[in-house]
Amino acid sequence: MSSSLASLLSDSAARFPARVAVVDPSAGESLTYAELQERASEIASALRELGIGPGDRVGLCTPKSVAAVAAIFGILETGAAYVPVDAAAPAERNRFIFSDCGVAALLAADAGADEGEPRQVAGLHLFDRRGRAAGDGAMAETTQAPDGLAYILYTSGSTGNPKGVMLTHANALSFVDWCSEAFSPDEHDRFSSHAPFHFDLSILDLYVPIKHGARIVLIGEALGKNARLLAPVIADEKISVWYSTPTVLRLLAEFGELESLDLGALRLILFAGEVFPVKHLRALKALLPTPRYWNLYGPTETNVCTAFEIPQEIPADRDSPFPIGPPCSNVETMLLDGELLVRGGPVTSGYWNLPKRTEEAFYRDSGGVRWYRTGDIVKDIGAGVLDYVGRRDRMVKRRGFRVELGEIEAGLYRHPQVVEAAAVAVPDPESGVSIYAFLCCEGGDKAPKTVQMKIFSAKNLLSYMVPDRFVFLEAMPKTSTAKIDYQKLSSLATASQ
Repeated sequence: MSSSLASLLSDSAARFPARVAVVDPSAGESLTYAELQERASEIASALRELGIGPGDRVGLCTPKSVAAVAAIFGILETGAAYVPVDAAAPAERNRFIFSDCGVAALLAADAGADEGEPRQVAGLHLFDRRGRAAGDGAMAETTQAPDGLAYILYTSGSTGNPKGVMLTHANALSFVDWCSEAFSPDEHDRFSSHAPFHFDLSILDLYVPIKHGARIVLIGEALGKNARLLAPVIADEKISVWYSTPTVLRLLAEFGELESLDLGALRLILFAGEVFPVKHLRALKALLPTPRYWNLYGPTETNVCTAFEIPQEIPADRDSPFPIGPPCSNVETMLLDGELLVRGGPVTSGYWNLPKRTEEAFYRDSGGVRWYRTGDIVKDIGAGVLDYVGRRDRMVKRRGFRVELGEIEAGLYRHPQVVEAAAVAVPDPESGVSIYAFLCCEGGDKAPKTVQMKIFSAKNLLSYMVPDRFVFLEAMPKTSTAKIDYQKLSSLATASQ
Protein backbone atom coordinates (compact mmCIF):
# COMPACT_ATOMS: atom_id res chain seq x y z
CA MET A 1 0.00 0.00 0.00
CA SER A 2 1.34 3.45 -0.97
CA SER A 3 2.46 5.72 1.83
CA SER A 4 2.57 8.93 -0.23
CA LEU A 5 0.98 10.41 -3.32
CA ALA A 6 4.39 10.63 -5.00
CA SER A 7 4.83 6.87 -4.68
CA LEU A 8 1.65 6.33 -6.72
CA LEU A 9 3.54 7.69 -9.73
CA SER A 10 6.83 5.92 -9.06
CA ASP A 11 5.03 2.59 -8.57
CA SER A 12 3.07 2.93 -11.82
CA ALA A 13 6.11 4.19 -13.73
CA ALA A 14 7.91 0.98 -12.69
CA ARG A 15 4.97 -1.20 -13.81
CA PHE A 16 3.83 0.70 -16.92
CA PRO A 17 6.76 2.85 -18.16
CA ALA A 18 5.59 2.99 -21.78
CA ARG A 19 1.88 3.59 -21.15
CA VAL A 20 0.56 7.11 -21.66
CA ALA A 21 0.06 8.72 -18.27
CA VAL A 22 -1.30 12.13 -19.24
CA VAL A 23 -2.48 13.73 -22.47
CA ASP A 24 -3.54 17.29 -23.29
CA PRO A 25 -5.69 17.08 -26.44
CA SER A 26 -5.83 20.87 -26.87
CA ALA A 27 -2.05 21.23 -26.87
CA GLY A 28 -1.31 17.94 -28.62
CA GLU A 29 1.03 16.91 -25.78
CA SER A 30 1.36 13.68 -23.86
CA LEU A 31 3.76 11.97 -21.48
CA THR A 32 4.28 8.30 -20.76
CA TYR A 33 4.63 7.17 -17.17
CA ALA A 34 8.42 7.04 -17.54
CA GLU A 35 8.47 10.54 -19.03
CA LEU A 36 6.16 11.94 -16.38
CA GLN A 37 8.35 10.46 -13.64
CA GLU A 38 11.46 11.90 -15.28
CA ARG A 39 9.87 15.35 -15.63
CA ALA A 40 8.64 15.28 -12.02
CA SER A 41 12.11 14.28 -10.78
CA GLU A 42 13.67 17.14 -12.76
CA ILE A 43 11.37 19.59 -10.97
CA ALA A 44 12.00 17.92 -7.61
CA SER A 45 15.75 18.24 -8.15
CA ALA A 46 15.44 21.97 -8.91
CA LEU A 47 13.32 22.48 -5.79
CA ARG A 48 15.80 20.58 -3.62
CA GLU A 49 18.58 22.85 -4.90
CA LEU A 50 16.61 25.68 -3.29
CA GLY A 51 16.46 23.71 -0.06
CA ILE A 52 12.78 22.73 -0.47
CA GLY A 53 11.78 19.66 1.51
CA PRO A 54 9.28 18.23 4.01
CA GLY A 55 7.38 20.95 5.84
CA ASP A 56 7.66 23.48 3.01
CA ARG A 57 4.87 24.74 0.77
CA VAL A 58 5.27 25.38 -2.96
CA GLY A 59 2.81 27.52 -4.91
CA LEU A 60 1.47 26.44 -8.29
CA CYS A 61 0.04 29.09 -10.63
CA THR A 62 -0.50 27.68 -14.08
CA PRO A 63 -3.33 26.72 -16.40
CA LYS A 64 -3.91 22.99 -16.75
CA SER A 65 -1.12 21.30 -18.73
CA VAL A 66 1.13 18.25 -18.72
CA ALA A 67 3.79 20.52 -17.19
CA ALA A 68 1.42 21.34 -14.30
CA VAL A 69 0.84 17.62 -13.62
CA ALA A 70 4.60 17.04 -13.59
CA ALA A 71 5.01 20.01 -11.23
CA ILE A 72 2.49 18.58 -8.75
CA PHE A 73 4.32 15.27 -8.58
CA GLY A 74 7.69 17.02 -8.49
CA ILE A 75 6.61 19.05 -5.47
CA LEU A 76 5.26 15.94 -3.76
CA GLU A 77 8.49 14.07 -4.49
CA THR A 78 10.41 16.55 -2.32
CA GLY A 79 8.05 15.97 0.60
CA ALA A 80 6.70 19.52 0.32
CA ALA A 81 3.02 20.40 -0.09
CA TYR A 82 1.62 22.06 -3.20
CA VAL A 83 -0.66 25.10 -3.04
CA PRO A 84 -2.56 25.46 -6.32
CA VAL A 85 -4.34 28.67 -7.30
CA ASP A 86 -6.50 29.77 -10.19
CA ALA A 87 -4.09 31.34 -12.69
CA ALA A 88 -6.95 33.48 -14.01
CA ALA A 89 -7.93 34.80 -10.56
CA PRO A 90 -7.06 38.36 -9.51
CA ALA A 91 -3.37 38.64 -8.71
CA GLU A 92 -4.22 40.15 -5.31
CA ARG A 93 -6.08 36.98 -4.27
CA ASN A 94 -3.21 34.72 -5.30
CA ARG A 95 -0.67 36.94 -3.55
CA PHE A 96 -2.73 36.67 -0.36
CA ILE A 97 -2.78 32.87 -0.60
CA PHE A 98 0.95 32.53 -1.21
CA SER A 99 1.70 34.96 1.60
CA ASP A 100 -0.78 33.36 3.99
CA CYS A 101 0.77 29.91 3.81
CA GLY A 102 4.31 31.15 3.30
CA VAL A 103 5.24 29.36 0.10
CA ALA A 104 9.00 28.94 -0.17
CA ALA A 105 8.91 28.61 -3.97
CA LEU A 106 6.48 29.20 -6.80
CA LEU A 107 6.07 27.34 -10.07
CA ALA A 108 4.22 29.39 -12.68
CA ALA A 109 3.48 29.42 -16.40
CA ASP A 110 3.97 33.20 -16.55
CA ALA A 111 7.46 34.66 -16.08
CA GLY A 112 5.86 37.75 -14.55
CA ALA A 113 3.76 35.85 -12.02
CA ASP A 114 6.02 36.86 -9.13
CA GLU A 115 8.91 39.11 -8.19
CA GLY A 116 12.52 38.28 -9.02
CA GLU A 117 14.24 36.43 -11.84
CA PRO A 118 12.77 32.97 -12.33
CA ARG A 119 14.63 29.87 -13.43
CA GLN A 120 13.14 27.76 -16.22
CA VAL A 121 12.43 24.18 -15.21
CA ALA A 122 10.56 21.62 -17.31
CA GLY A 123 8.55 24.24 -19.17
CA LEU A 124 7.67 26.30 -16.09
CA HIS A 125 9.16 29.28 -14.28
CA LEU A 126 10.52 28.61 -10.81
CA PHE A 127 10.62 31.52 -8.37
CA ASP A 128 12.63 31.38 -5.14
CA ARG A 129 10.46 32.89 -2.39
CA ARG A 130 12.40 31.73 0.67
CA GLY A 131 13.17 35.27 1.68
CA ARG A 132 9.45 36.03 1.80
CA ALA A 133 8.19 32.74 3.28
CA ALA A 134 6.30 33.23 6.53
CA GLY A 135 6.91 31.11 9.60
CA ASP A 136 5.28 27.71 9.77
CA GLY A 137 2.77 28.81 12.40
CA ALA A 138 0.81 26.67 14.80
CA MET A 139 -0.88 24.59 12.10
CA ALA A 140 2.17 23.69 10.00
CA GLU A 141 3.07 20.07 9.24
CA THR A 142 6.74 19.07 9.50
CA THR A 143 6.77 15.37 8.67
CA GLN A 144 6.64 13.60 5.33
CA ALA A 145 4.12 10.93 4.30
CA PRO A 146 1.70 9.62 5.38
CA ASP A 147 0.97 12.25 8.05
CA GLY A 148 2.74 15.07 6.25
CA LEU A 149 0.87 17.82 4.47
CA ALA A 150 0.30 17.00 0.77
CA TYR A 151 -1.63 20.04 -0.45
CA ILE A 152 -3.61 23.06 0.72
CA LEU A 153 -6.79 23.98 -1.15
CA TYR A 154 -8.06 27.50 -0.55
CA THR A 155 -11.82 28.01 -0.42
CA SER A 156 -13.91 31.13 0.09
CA GLY A 157 -13.90 32.36 3.67
CA SER A 158 -16.68 34.07 5.60
CA THR A 159 -14.33 36.97 6.42
CA GLY A 160 -13.76 37.77 2.74
CA ASN A 161 -10.32 36.14 2.69
CA PRO A 162 -9.94 32.57 1.42
CA LYS A 163 -9.06 29.91 3.97
CA GLY A 164 -6.62 27.06 3.38
CA VAL A 165 -7.90 23.51 3.89
CA MET A 166 -5.00 21.25 4.88
CA LEU A 167 -4.97 17.70 3.51
CA THR A 168 -2.33 15.09 4.25
CA HIS A 169 -1.09 12.20 2.13
CA ALA A 170 -3.10 9.90 4.39
CA ASN A 171 -6.26 11.98 3.78
CA ALA A 172 -5.87 11.79 0.00
CA LEU A 173 -4.84 8.13 -0.08
CA SER A 174 -7.86 7.17 2.01
CA PHE A 175 -10.07 8.72 -0.67
CA VAL A 176 -8.08 7.16 -3.53
CA ASP A 177 -8.37 3.73 -1.90
CA TRP A 178 -12.15 4.15 -1.55
CA CYS A 179 -12.41 5.10 -5.24
CA SER A 180 -10.43 1.99 -6.14
CA GLU A 181 -12.85 -0.11 -4.12
CA ALA A 182 -16.00 1.54 -5.48
CA PHE A 183 -15.12 1.98 -9.17
CA SER A 184 -12.64 -0.85 -9.95
CA PRO A 185 -10.34 1.20 -12.21
CA ASP A 186 -7.50 -0.43 -14.16
CA GLU A 187 -4.73 0.54 -16.58
CA HIS A 188 -7.11 0.56 -19.55
CA ASP A 189 -9.28 3.36 -18.14
CA ARG A 190 -9.09 6.91 -19.38
CA PHE A 191 -10.11 9.53 -16.82
CA SER A 192 -11.30 13.03 -17.60
CA SER A 193 -9.51 15.80 -15.74
CA HIS A 194 -12.11 18.54 -15.98
CA ALA A 195 -11.77 20.18 -12.57
CA PRO A 196 -9.08 22.83 -12.10
CA PHE A 197 -6.28 21.75 -9.80
CA HIS A 198 -7.37 24.20 -7.07
CA PHE A 199 -10.76 22.39 -6.89
CA ASP A 200 -11.10 19.25 -4.77
CA LEU A 201 -12.64 17.22 -7.61
CA SER A 202 -9.14 17.18 -9.12
CA ILE A 203 -7.93 14.76 -6.42
CA LEU A 204 -9.89 11.91 -8.01
CA ASP A 205 -8.92 13.05 -11.53
CA LEU A 206 -5.19 12.96 -10.76
CA TYR A 207 -4.42 10.26 -8.27
CA VAL A 208 -6.89 7.47 -9.01
CA PRO A 209 -5.71 7.03 -12.63
CA ILE A 210 -2.06 7.40 -11.64
CA LYS A 211 -2.42 4.69 -8.98
CA HIS A 212 -3.77 2.22 -11.53
CA GLY A 213 -1.62 3.06 -14.54
CA ALA A 214 -4.59 4.61 -16.34
CA ARG A 215 -4.59 7.71 -18.54
CA ILE A 216 -5.43 11.28 -17.50
CA VAL A 217 -7.08 13.33 -20.25
CA LEU A 218 -6.66 17.01 -19.43
CA ILE A 219 -9.63 19.28 -20.13
CA GLY A 220 -8.52 22.90 -20.04
CA GLU A 221 -10.75 25.77 -18.98
CA ALA A 222 -11.66 26.98 -22.50
CA LEU A 223 -12.44 23.48 -23.76
CA GLY A 224 -14.28 22.59 -20.56
CA LYS A 225 -16.78 25.42 -21.05
CA ASN A 226 -17.58 24.65 -24.69
CA ALA A 227 -19.88 21.64 -24.86
CA ARG A 228 -19.83 21.48 -28.67
CA LEU A 229 -16.03 21.11 -28.69
CA LEU A 230 -15.82 19.06 -25.51
CA ALA A 231 -18.17 16.24 -26.51
CA PRO A 232 -16.07 15.14 -29.53
CA VAL A 233 -12.96 15.09 -27.31
CA ILE A 234 -14.71 12.66 -24.93
CA ALA A 235 -15.40 10.42 -27.95
CA ASP A 236 -12.00 10.81 -29.64
CA GLU A 237 -10.03 10.23 -26.44
CA LYS A 238 -12.26 7.27 -25.53
CA ILE A 239 -12.77 8.58 -22.01
CA SER A 240 -14.17 5.84 -19.78
CA VAL A 241 -14.55 7.71 -16.47
CA TRP A 242 -16.04 11.19 -16.46
CA TYR A 243 -16.14 13.38 -13.34
CA SER A 244 -17.46 16.95 -13.15
CA THR A 245 -20.12 19.18 -11.69
CA PRO A 246 -23.73 18.63 -12.86
CA THR A 247 -23.65 21.99 -14.64
CA VAL A 248 -21.07 20.70 -17.11
CA LEU A 249 -23.06 17.50 -17.71
CA ARG A 250 -26.22 19.54 -18.34
CA LEU A 251 -24.41 21.60 -20.97
CA LEU A 252 -23.09 18.45 -22.64
CA ALA A 253 -26.61 17.02 -22.82
CA GLU A 254 -28.04 20.28 -24.14
CA PHE A 255 -25.37 21.39 -26.61
CA GLY A 256 -22.95 18.49 -27.09
CA GLU A 257 -24.94 16.65 -29.79
CA LEU A 258 -24.14 13.44 -27.92
CA GLU A 259 -26.49 11.34 -30.04
CA SER A 260 -24.16 11.82 -33.03
CA LEU A 261 -21.02 10.58 -31.25
CA ASP A 262 -19.60 7.20 -30.31
CA LEU A 263 -19.32 7.41 -26.52
CA GLY A 264 -19.32 3.67 -25.98
CA ALA A 265 -16.12 3.79 -23.91
CA LEU A 266 -17.89 5.67 -21.09
CA ARG A 267 -18.55 3.29 -18.21
CA LEU A 268 -18.79 5.72 -15.29
CA ILE A 269 -20.28 9.21 -15.02
CA LEU A 270 -19.54 10.75 -11.63
CA PHE A 271 -20.83 14.12 -10.51
CA ALA A 272 -20.37 16.27 -7.41
CA GLY A 273 -20.19 19.83 -6.19
CA GLU A 274 -23.84 20.82 -6.49
CA VAL A 275 -27.35 19.39 -6.74
CA PHE A 276 -28.22 17.73 -10.07
CA PRO A 277 -31.83 18.63 -10.97
CA VAL A 278 -33.63 15.41 -11.92
CA LYS A 279 -34.97 16.73 -15.21
CA HIS A 280 -31.43 17.39 -16.45
CA LEU A 281 -30.15 14.05 -15.13
CA ARG A 282 -33.03 12.27 -16.85
CA ALA A 283 -32.22 14.03 -20.15
CA LEU A 284 -28.56 13.00 -19.90
CA LYS A 285 -29.41 9.38 -19.11
CA ALA A 286 -31.72 9.26 -22.11
CA LEU A 287 -28.75 10.20 -24.30
CA LEU A 288 -26.21 8.04 -22.44
CA PRO A 289 -28.09 5.11 -20.87
CA THR A 290 -25.19 2.63 -20.59
CA PRO A 291 -22.77 4.14 -18.02
CA ARG A 292 -23.22 3.83 -14.27
CA TYR A 293 -24.03 7.18 -12.65
CA TRP A 294 -22.89 8.18 -9.16
CA ASN A 295 -23.76 11.19 -7.04
CA LEU A 296 -20.69 11.97 -4.91
CA TYR A 297 -21.03 14.32 -1.96
CA GLY A 298 -18.57 16.06 0.32
CA PRO A 299 -17.11 19.50 1.03
CA THR A 300 -13.43 20.21 0.35
CA GLU A 301 -12.70 19.43 4.00
CA THR A 302 -13.80 15.79 3.59
CA ASN A 303 -13.39 15.21 -0.15
CA VAL A 304 -16.10 12.61 -0.87
CA CYS A 305 -17.75 11.24 2.26
CA THR A 306 -21.06 9.83 0.96
CA ALA A 307 -22.01 8.36 -2.42
CA PHE A 308 -25.18 7.19 -4.11
CA GLU A 309 -25.47 5.17 -7.32
CA ILE A 310 -28.32 6.42 -9.50
CA PRO A 311 -30.78 3.66 -10.47
CA GLN A 312 -30.74 2.48 -14.07
CA GLU A 313 -34.29 3.74 -14.59
CA ILE A 314 -35.43 7.06 -13.12
CA PRO A 315 -39.10 6.86 -12.15
CA ALA A 316 -41.22 9.07 -14.39
CA ASP A 317 -42.88 10.75 -11.41
CA ARG A 318 -39.63 11.63 -9.62
CA ASP A 319 -38.96 15.38 -9.56
CA SER A 320 -36.71 15.71 -6.49
CA PRO A 321 -32.93 15.21 -6.59
CA PHE A 322 -31.53 11.81 -5.65
CA PRO A 323 -30.05 11.26 -2.17
CA ILE A 324 -26.37 11.75 -1.41
CA GLY A 325 -26.27 8.15 -0.19
CA PRO A 326 -24.77 6.24 2.69
CA PRO A 327 -21.33 7.09 4.06
CA CYS A 328 -18.31 5.78 2.19
CA SER A 329 -16.48 2.85 3.78
CA ASN A 330 -13.65 5.09 5.02
CA VAL A 331 -15.78 7.56 7.00
CA GLU A 332 -18.35 7.71 9.77
CA THR A 333 -21.24 10.15 9.87
CA MET A 334 -23.63 11.43 12.52
CA LEU A 335 -26.46 13.95 12.61
CA LEU A 336 -26.53 16.75 15.17
CA ASP A 337 -29.72 18.81 15.04
CA GLY A 338 -29.99 17.81 11.39
CA GLU A 339 -26.45 18.88 10.52
CA LEU A 340 -24.15 16.27 8.95
CA LEU A 341 -20.95 15.61 10.89
CA VAL A 342 -18.11 13.51 9.47
CA ARG A 343 -14.96 11.83 10.71
CA GLY A 344 -12.53 9.37 9.15
CA GLY A 345 -9.67 8.91 6.72
CA PRO A 346 -10.19 11.76 4.24
CA VAL A 347 -11.22 14.45 6.75
CA THR A 348 -8.99 17.51 7.14
CA SER A 349 -7.19 18.33 10.37
CA GLY A 350 -8.15 21.98 9.97
CA TYR A 351 -7.39 25.29 8.30
CA TRP A 352 -3.95 26.75 7.76
CA ASN A 353 -3.03 29.18 10.55
CA LEU A 354 -6.66 29.58 11.63
CA PRO A 355 -6.82 27.74 14.97
CA LYS A 356 -10.03 29.49 16.10
CA ARG A 357 -11.79 28.78 12.79
CA THR A 358 -10.56 25.18 13.00
CA GLU A 359 -11.93 24.78 16.51
CA GLU A 360 -15.31 26.14 15.42
CA ALA A 361 -15.42 23.74 12.47
CA PHE A 362 -15.24 20.64 14.67
CA TYR A 363 -17.52 19.12 17.29
CA ARG A 364 -16.14 16.99 20.11
CA ASP A 365 -18.46 14.25 21.31
CA SER A 366 -18.65 12.96 24.88
CA GLY A 367 -15.72 10.66 24.18
CA GLY A 368 -13.55 13.52 22.93
CA VAL A 369 -13.74 12.41 19.29
CA ARG A 370 -13.57 15.23 16.71
CA TRP A 371 -16.23 15.43 14.01
CA TYR A 372 -16.13 17.90 11.12
CA ARG A 373 -19.27 20.04 10.91
CA THR A 374 -20.21 20.21 7.22
CA GLY A 375 -22.82 22.95 7.63
CA ASP A 376 -25.16 20.85 5.50
CA ILE A 377 -28.59 19.80 6.71
CA VAL A 378 -29.52 16.23 5.78
CA LYS A 379 -32.07 13.63 6.79
CA ASP A 380 -31.80 9.86 7.11
CA ILE A 381 -34.38 8.32 4.79
CA GLY A 382 -33.72 4.75 5.92
CA ALA A 383 -31.01 2.09 5.67
CA GLY A 384 -28.39 4.74 6.43
CA VAL A 385 -29.09 6.62 3.19
CA LEU A 386 -28.86 10.39 3.60
CA ASP A 387 -30.90 12.95 1.70
CA TYR A 388 -29.51 16.45 1.23
CA VAL A 389 -31.83 19.19 2.50
CA GLY A 390 -29.62 22.25 2.13
CA ARG A 391 -26.98 24.49 3.61
CA ARG A 392 -27.47 25.71 7.15
CA ASP A 393 -26.30 29.13 5.96
CA ARG A 394 -28.89 29.07 3.13
CA MET A 395 -31.78 28.74 5.54
CA VAL A 396 -33.70 31.91 6.35
CA LYS A 397 -36.67 32.82 8.51
CA ARG A 398 -39.58 34.33 6.60
CA ARG A 399 -42.98 35.14 8.08
CA GLY A 400 -41.98 33.01 11.06
CA PHE A 401 -41.24 29.96 8.89
CA ARG A 402 -37.85 28.41 8.22
CA VAL A 403 -37.19 28.49 4.47
CA GLU A 404 -34.54 26.44 2.70
CA LEU A 405 -33.55 28.27 -0.47
CA GLY A 406 -32.63 25.00 -2.17
CA GLU A 407 -36.22 23.83 -1.76
CA ILE A 408 -37.40 26.92 -3.63
CA GLU A 409 -34.95 26.12 -6.43
CA ALA A 410 -36.20 22.53 -6.61
CA GLY A 411 -39.75 23.82 -6.99
CA LEU A 412 -38.77 26.23 -9.76
CA TYR A 413 -37.00 23.47 -11.67
CA ARG A 414 -40.38 21.76 -12.06
CA HIS A 415 -41.27 24.35 -14.67
CA PRO A 416 -40.55 22.75 -18.06
CA GLN A 417 -38.88 25.87 -19.46
CA VAL A 418 -36.59 26.59 -16.49
CA VAL A 419 -33.03 25.55 -17.37
CA GLU A 420 -31.27 26.98 -14.30
CA ALA A 421 -32.65 28.38 -11.07
CA ALA A 422 -30.99 30.07 -8.12
CA ALA A 423 -32.62 31.61 -5.06
CA VAL A 424 -30.95 34.16 -2.80
CA ALA A 425 -32.19 36.03 0.25
CA VAL A 426 -31.25 39.61 1.06
CA PRO A 427 -32.20 41.73 4.08
CA ASP A 428 -35.30 43.86 3.69
CA PRO A 429 -36.06 46.71 6.12
CA GLU A 430 -39.82 46.14 5.93
CA SER A 431 -40.32 42.36 5.69
CA GLY A 432 -37.01 41.27 7.19
CA VAL A 433 -35.93 39.27 4.17
CA SER A 434 -36.64 39.32 0.43
CA ILE A 435 -36.19 36.27 -1.74
CA TYR A 436 -34.95 36.73 -5.29
CA ALA A 437 -35.29 33.96 -7.87
CA PHE A 438 -32.77 34.14 -10.73
CA LEU A 439 -33.83 32.10 -13.75
CA CYS A 440 -32.44 31.02 -17.10
CA CYS A 441 -35.30 29.84 -19.32
CA GLU A 442 -35.67 28.44 -22.79
CA GLY A 443 -38.34 29.39 -25.28
CA GLY A 444 -37.19 32.77 -26.61
CA ASP A 445 -40.18 35.10 -26.91
CA LYS A 446 -42.37 32.39 -25.40
CA ALA A 447 -40.24 32.06 -22.25
CA PRO A 448 -42.20 32.57 -19.02
CA LYS A 449 -42.58 36.05 -17.62
CA THR A 450 -42.78 37.24 -14.00
CA VAL A 451 -46.56 36.89 -13.71
CA GLN A 452 -46.47 33.36 -15.09
CA MET A 453 -43.69 32.35 -12.69
CA LYS A 454 -45.62 33.86 -9.77
CA ILE A 455 -48.66 31.76 -10.66
CA PHE A 456 -46.51 28.64 -11.18
CA SER A 457 -44.70 29.17 -7.86
CA ALA A 458 -48.00 29.61 -6.00
CA LYS A 459 -49.09 26.20 -7.27
CA ASN A 460 -45.78 24.41 -6.61
CA LEU A 461 -44.45 26.03 -3.44
CA LEU A 462 -45.81 26.81 -0.01
CA SER A 463 -47.06 30.38 0.15
CA TYR A 464 -44.20 31.61 2.34
CA MET A 465 -41.67 30.21 -0.17
CA VAL A 466 -42.89 32.11 -3.23
CA PRO A 467 -40.10 34.49 -4.31
CA ASP A 468 -40.64 38.24 -4.03
CA ARG A 469 -38.75 39.00 -7.23
CA PHE A 470 -37.97 37.08 -10.40
CA VAL A 471 -34.90 38.05 -12.39
CA PHE A 472 -34.40 36.51 -15.84
CA LEU A 473 -30.82 36.04 -17.06
CA GLU A 474 -29.31 34.92 -20.35
CA ALA A 475 -26.67 32.97 -18.42
CA MET A 476 -26.11 32.26 -14.75
CA PRO A 477 -22.83 33.64 -13.33
CA LYS A 478 -20.41 30.83 -12.48
CA THR A 479 -17.34 30.46 -10.29
CA SER A 480 -14.04 29.13 -11.63
CA THR A 481 -15.17 25.67 -10.52
CA ALA A 482 -18.34 25.80 -12.69
CA LYS A 483 -20.75 26.30 -9.79
CA ILE A 484 -23.43 29.00 -9.60
CA ASP A 485 -21.86 32.15 -8.16
CA TYR A 486 -24.28 32.94 -5.33
CA GLN A 487 -22.15 35.81 -4.05
CA LYS A 488 -22.50 37.61 -7.37
CA LEU A 489 -26.24 36.94 -7.42
CA SER A 490 -26.59 38.31 -3.89
CA SER A 491 -24.77 41.46 -5.00
CA LEU A 492 -27.13 41.81 -7.97
CA ALA A 493 -30.15 41.38 -5.68
CA THR A 494 -28.87 43.93 -3.18
CA ALA A 495 -28.06 46.46 -5.92
CA SER A 496 -31.57 46.18 -7.37
CA GLN A 497 -33.35 46.98 -4.09
